[in-house]
Order: sequence, then structure tokens, then C-alpha cells
Amino acid sequence: MTAKPSPATTYLLPPAGLQLPSCKAGLSRVIPLCIALLLQLVLASSSMAEIPVDEDVLAAQALRVEVMQRCAAATVAVFGPDGGGGGSGVLITPDGFALTNYHVSSACGDLMRCGLNDGRVYDAVIVGVDATGDVSLIRLWGREDFPVAPLGDSSTVRVGQWCFAAGNPFVLATNLQPSISMGIISGINRYQYPAGTLLEYADCLQTDAAINPGNSGGPLFNLAGEIIGINGRCSFEKRGRVNVGVGYAISARQLEYFQEMLASGRLVDHATLGATVSTDDVGRVVVSNILSSSDAYRRGLRYGDEILELANREVRTTNRFKNILGTLPKDWRVPLEIRRDSQRRTLLIRLDGVHTDQELAELVSSGLGGKEDPHSQETPSESEQDTQEKKSELPTDDEDSPASKNGQESPLDTNKLAKSMIVPREGFANYYFNAQQQNAIWQRTQTQASVLRSEDADAAQTWQLSGQLAGEPTPIEVELGAAAAKLKIGSRVLATNESDSVADIVGKRNEGGLVVALRALKEYVENGPQLLGDTIYLGKIPVYMGRDTQLKEQPRMEVLQTLWYDAKVRMSFTSQSGLPSLIEVFGDAGQDPVEVYIDQVAPLELTREGEASQLNFPTRLRLQYGTEPLLLMELKSLAITDTPTAPAEALP
Repeated sequence: MTAKPSPATTYLLPPAGLQLPSCKAGLSRVIPLCIALLLQLVLASSSMAEIPVDEDVLAAQALRVEVMQRCAAATVAVFGPDGGGGGSGVLITPDGFALTNYHVSSACGDLMRCGLNDGRVYDAVIVGVDATGDVSLIRLWGREDFPVAPLGDSSTVRVGQWCFAAGNPFVLATNLQPSISMGIISGINRYQYPAGTLLEYADCLQTDAAINPGNSGGPLFNLAGEIIGINGRCSFEKRGRVNVGVGYAISARQLEYFQEMLASGRLVDHATLGATVSTDDVGRVVVSNILSSSDAYRRGLRYGDEILELANREVRTTNRFKNILGTLPKDWRVPLEIRRDSQRRTLLIRLDGVHTDQELAELVSSGLGGKEDPHSQETPSESEQDTQEKKSELPTDDEDSPASKNGQESPLDTNKLAKSMIVPREGFANYYFNAQQQNAIWQRTQTQASVLRSEDADAAQTWQLSGQLAGEPTPIEVELGAAAAKLKIGSRVLATNESDSVADIVGKRNEGGLVVALRALKEYVENGPQLLGDTIYLGKIPVYMGRDTQLKEQPRMEVLQTLWYDAKVRMSFTSQSGLPSLIEVFGDAGQDPVEVYIDQVAPLELTREGEASQLNFPTRLRLQYGTEPLLLMELKSLAITDTPTAPAEALP
């Protein structure tokens, strides 16, 4: 039986009567005969019959073209301020925030020129840098309605799935029209060794879509037009520097974790557990070493424990463990599931950083430093070298430019504005954006808590908070003065003075932690973040308000960190609130911080100078060290006076 051709395929058939020469003769006659065959086919092509293409095929092609056109509009060609360099990026917010590779932004500098496929060139500035993971966040200026592409879910990507890359390979996009290359996902959960401690590609995607020098920083899309990765590494044929079908993209999962950390304008670091793992004789992933000063150790992780899950992802091999850990930011808390003596336990671990702040700042300031690991494929910086030595002639805003035709202001006029939004500070990619985030939180605080501050800026306030232990009638009173504070639980009294070491109070792990946390809140409300101490915005970090340990279910809150006396304070805010949902006070290294959770906010009776009113204020507080609650307090009232109290004497 003759197989019937698929209706989804077009076949060109030679017309009847066309004589095809035989190629069964000797080798000397094969080539001339085949050439003659090709000539006859070309001459007869006008009379060839065409089988109609299935409508579904045409519709699928039209949809693919439409998706690629939409994605091309959000793809960015990234250049240095003089037109040098050459890389790619992708817009993710209408107000101009875009993702690219760190090795692209570091070559271009803090001020960049970015082109879109509408022919316009925009000034852009660096926002935040993740040198370890080879990601940077930049911002384009000039409009508030940039075309964007959404982040997809890379955890659903499977080998064999269609994908396409968009970007500026070999600086071909001199007209700012990105190149599109299509392929499949060749591998998932790949690991590419770092160059020193930078440019680590963990849990990345492998694709055979053509990724060449200049594609770095550009998006890898699924067929729905969602970003599933940022292209960054590829393997090349040594002589021609031509892609051989092995490219790597940073996963959208990692981008989603780091995006809101990069918005802080900081040099963001990746995480370490404070422990190493290995595979034992029966194939289990077990703890082979652990630092006694680590949070993992304080939470109960021990040598020989079997690792089952990290961040709610199954761990079967040490490579899998390294892949998962490599996608997580420093300072996040994540669940770690272990097995010991046949018993499963879930620990909530606060992750430390791969580098100290100073180490990371020095590495970034020295460029793409560090020795290349012998296991590494060609590093991104090397693969971009040929492209970055070129300069591209960028379109100018003459009368024929799209900007002029649309009657819009030239984007070149934003140059001075962009330069004014670069604020250097050690430890930051661009402190301008950090200050902006701090101010936004403080504005919410002023709106919500202005009634708590005295009209006389020089007045010393005293807060008197009254309530009881949750679930029992034991009364609690907290008195917060200008120079002293006192906690009374039933008949027991704990008192502190301004001269007392905050770190020492934290180290005692008792109810005094509630006092120092509320003191920090009072001083923040009265003075603002900068007068409280040297304050920075860390980004958005997941906060576990209850007992649920599913990472994806936890709210990510905006975190301010302040150096306060001899301690460090972190306050976590929701995006709508001006008062924190969590106050943490860190003492000496290697100790658990004070953690005071605001479990409930409700109308509270406020008395000030004899006048009563209602205020939305924390009414249920939970004090804990580590993960176990020490005290639950229900607040009933708050009284504020402008008369300072005398320092209370500490009881023996």
C-alpha cells in the first residue's frame, strides 16, 4: 500500500513526461547527469503541481510570526555610550526596566545606549548587578509605555520543546531589528562552572537555537512569547567562533528570584548553605561538613543528615543540590527537608552569601576577574570579545527617524537625565535606585504613622503600650522612653538603658528582645530611616508569617536594613504598608536575631495628651528566636506623652 502524504506538507512533483536521467552509470557520469537533472527540474518548476497546505499549518505559522514580532518589540540592542560593545536585553516593565547579562553591562559601563526595533535609541543606566549569576538589571529612559515580554515558568520547560532566541548577534542589528533563531530545548537543569566565583550558570537551560556573540543578555522565549531564560553562554568552533548548537540560558526561575533584589541597586550575591554535601556509598546526598556558626547548624542540621529537598525541590544528586542552591539569593530563608534515623524533618534555613560584601565589591570593581575553572566552557566575556571590539553606527534622530515622524521628543534629550540618575557608592551598582526605594517606604510610613510623631521635633516622646499575654490574663506593659525602656510581664520587670549593648540583649535570648525591637520601631517612626542609622534597601525577601514552609506561597516583603548602635535591624514591609510586618535585630555573628512578627493589625485605642482616638496599629506581636515562639502579646492600647521618663534601673 502506498503511504498517503501528510496534508500538513507541501510536495512539488515533476510534471508527466519529464525524463529523469539515470545515475546508475559510472562515477565519471554521475556528476554531469545529476547537474542535468537539477537543470531540468529548475526549467520545469513553472509547471510543477502544488498540493494545498492545511489551513491549520498556515494558522500556526501566522501565530508564530505574530508572537515573534511581539517579542522582537521587547528585545533590546545594548551598546556603550559611544556605540561600542554590543549585546542584547529584554524589557520586562513598561517604565523601562530590562534584563541583560552582567558581562554585557560591565563592558558597556553605567551609562548605555539601547535600541528597539521601532528604530529609536534610548539612554539607559545600570540598576543592579548579580555578577555571580551573570545578570544585570538596567533601566531605559524616555517613555512609560515600553513594549514588554512576560517572565514564564521555566520549571515547566521540557527537553524537545520549541523555543526561539532574539538578540543582536555579531552586531548585525545596525537597524535595530533583532535576529530571531528557532530551535528546541536540548537540556534542562544544566550546570556551567564559574570563572573563579563569578558567572556561574546553575540550573540553566540548554538549547540548539543559534546563540552567537552579541546574543548575550537577550531573551529565550517559548512559543507563547514568554521569557524562559536569558541567553549568556555558548560553545563555539574554535577557529571560526561559530555556534555549534550548544547554548545556555539563565532560567526564568532564577531571574524571578533575583529581579526584585536587583531593583535595590545593589551588588547582589548568591547563597551558600554553610554546609557541603556529598554522595555516600548507597547514593544518598548527605551532609559532609557544616559550619557551627551557620544558621543551618543552629536550626539543627548535622553531619551525616540526608538531604531530601531544598527550597521545596527534590534533591537526588549533589549536582542537583548545587543547581538549586545556585539559583537562590543571599539572605533568603528556604525550607530544607532532611532525613535522620528514618525520621523526616523540615528546617527553615537563612542562607548566607558566597562572598562577603567587600569581596564582592572588589571583584566587580576589577571587572570580570577570577581564574577560569578548568571545567568551564568558553566564558561569556571571551565569547563577546570579537563583538565588543566593534562599534555600531546607531541611528540618529534626524527628520526621517521614527521619533521625528511620531512627533515625539528625541530620546537623546534624556542623556542629562540619565546621567543624573547614576549615584556611585561602594557596594552598589547604582545607589540612586536604593535611595528611591527607601523614600517610597518612608512616604508610606509618614502617611500611616504621622499621628504617632510629635509636632515639636525636639520633644522627647514616651510610648506606653498595654496588653496581655495571648490566651491568658497576664498583663504586659512596655514603656519606651527617650533613653530607657522597660518591660513588665505580670510582676516581673526587665529594664534597659540607652547605654546598654543591644547585641548583648539579643544574645540573652529572652523577652528583652521585644523591647529592643519596639525601640527600633519607635525610633524609625519618629526619625525616619536615615536618622535611625546607616540604612539601605535590601530588596524583596520571602517572609514566613505562619507555619507553612512552601517557598512559593510566602509573601515577599520590602526590607530595610539599618546599622543601629552595635546591632543591625531589618524591617520587612508589605508593598501597601508603612509599618513593618517583621522586625529583626541582629547581634553578634553566629547568634540568632530577635524576630518580632506583627501577626495582626487592627484599630487600637490611642491616647495622646488626654485625647483618645483610633489608630490602625499592630495588635498581636510574636517574639521568637530561630523558629520557635517565645512570647505572644495582644496589645490593647497605646499612650503617647512628650514627657521623658527617667532611666529605669535594671533588676539584679
